[in-house]
Parts: sequence; C-alpha cells; structure tokens
Amino acid sequence: MPLFERVHMPSFAGATEWVNSEPLGPADLTGHAVLVNVWTWTCINWLRQEPYVRAWSQAYRDNGLIVIGVHTPEFSFEHDIDGVRRAARERAIDYPVVVDNDHEVWSAFANHYWPALYFTDADGILRDQHFGEGRYERSERVIQTLLGVERGLVSVEGLGVEAAADWEHLGTPETYLGNARSDQQPSSNGAGLDDNRAYELPERLPLNQWALAGTWALEPDSVVLKQAVGSIACRFAARDAHLVLSREAPEPIPFRVLIDGEAPGRSHGVDVDEVGNGTLRDGRLYQLVRQHDAVRDRTLEITFLRPGAKAYSFTFG
Repeated sequence: MPLFERVHMPSFAGATEWVNSEPLGPADLTGHAVLVNVWTWTCINWLRQEPYVRAWSQAYRDNGLIVIGVHTPEFSFEHDIDGVRRAARERAIDYPVVVDNDHEVWSAFANHYWPALYFTDADGILRDQHFGEGRYERSERVIQTLLGVERGLVSVEGLGVEAAADWEHLGTPETYLGNARSDQQPSSNGAGLDDNRAYELPERLPLNQWALAGTWALEPDSVVLKQAVGSIACRFAARDAHLVLSREAPEPIPFRVLIDGEAPGRSHGVDVDEVGNGTLRDGRLYQLVRQHDAVRDRTLEITFLRPGAKAYSFTFG
C-alpha cells in the first residue's frame, strides 16, 4: 500500500451543505480510517462503482471505517440539493455526503476525476487513491489494512444502471452533446450558441456519431428541444446505452425509444418499457438500451413529444 509523504486529508470546510450528517471535522474523524468518494449523480462510472462503496461502508463501519461521499456537480442541474438527496435515497447511501457545489473540496483534494477514491489512516494521512472504476479487490484490501482486519471480500453485484460494463464489447466512448464539449456538430450549417435551428436525421449514421431532428438550440453543455416533436439519434457499439437528461418544461416529458427503427422489446433499458415508452421527470442518467442478445452496433433514436428536453451526454456500458 503506498505511503504518501505525510499528506493529511484536506478539509471539508468548503462544503456548501451536508447530507445524512452534521458537518464532520478532524476531531470527528481522528482514530478512524476514512474513505472519501468523489462523485456526481449522472456519472455512469460512479454508478457502477457505488455498489462497492456502499458495501464497504456497511461491512466495515463497525470496524471503524467512515465513508464520506463528496458530491461535486458536473452539469448545472446537479447543483440542486434536492437532487443530491434523491440520488442518495435511490442509491441507498446512508453515509455522510458533502455537497460541494462550489468545487472547493474538489480543489482541496486537487482532484480531476469522477469517481475518485481517497483512503486515509487513523491519523488522517492519505495512504492510497484510485480514479475511475475497477481495482475493487485491491481497494478493499487497502481498507482492511488500514483497519487491521483480515477476512474475505464482500460480494457485490450491481443491478440496473449499477451493473458492470460489458468491457469486451464496449466500442463507443462517452459522447457529449453541447457545442463546447462535443467534437462533432449535428449538422454542417454551423449552428452556434443559442441558435434555434431545424435539423433532419441522415439516412444512416456512421458509428459513434449522433444527430438531431426537429428544432434545437445548442448550448455549451447540452442541446435543448425548442419545439415538439424532436429526436436525437446515436449509432453505438455497446451492450447498454444511457443518456443524461433534464427538462426546462414544468411538466414531465414523454419520450419514445427505437432501436434500428423498431421498438426495443427485451432490449429496453430500465427507464423504458418494451414498446419504447419512457418519461423524462428528473434530471439524471436514463438507461435506454440493454441488449440481451449478441451485442452489435445499433442505432438508437429517442423522440421527445414535448419541448423543453435537455440532453447532455450519451454513456455506454
């Protein structure tokens, strides 16, 4: 286990709020091994990691482990404290969560990643760190070493959006849709910031490309449907396809998903039924596709039936 140069765990003084706990300071943490998990609720990599962090919290709290989640938002709507509380409930998170809306804790840790894990010993010294998914066995062994515990590893199985990715067949990277983060524009007409333009889907999309149909505005981190009805299409190679969504409209927005022009059937994601129907209610990551047959590249089309839908990024698994 790496030993840092007597680097103490940074302070949580920059927190804007705490969930599941009163604010915790050095006096509350001294004598405990601490695992800090930096996350944001739309991050698919964190969603697939969270079953392990949750299991470690439950398995080792009686041995002195304190897990602290640090929620640092990526997208603007993730600053909503009610959204953080809702995400904590949905993921059965009962350990303390720091709300880091100003990125002060993120900066104190000099962090650059979602998710990130930081491990400290009973003296508050950083002993290990890990960024991204994976390395679960080693991370749990680090926890055991810090606690002076030796026993079998916890058994973890992620379900729904928490299911581990099918890395063997994953051929499409995370795909951002806003004009500041995407490396692709949905048309060749040079639509710019806040321009409302009409788009049409091409007859066929190249692999790992996306396109729009209907009247949309391109914003720095999202595309926004300005008139009903409008669609987003993406051709991908993966078992699972997700889309981060929020809404400007006051009412929920129904949507319909097609895979290669047909209803998804048994390949529907957890947020869609077999016919392809779903509803955009809260800002979060929506699982649209989960292939149960042989994984191959497919074209996903999601059509929103009311204006106000905002789409941020596709992620795959």
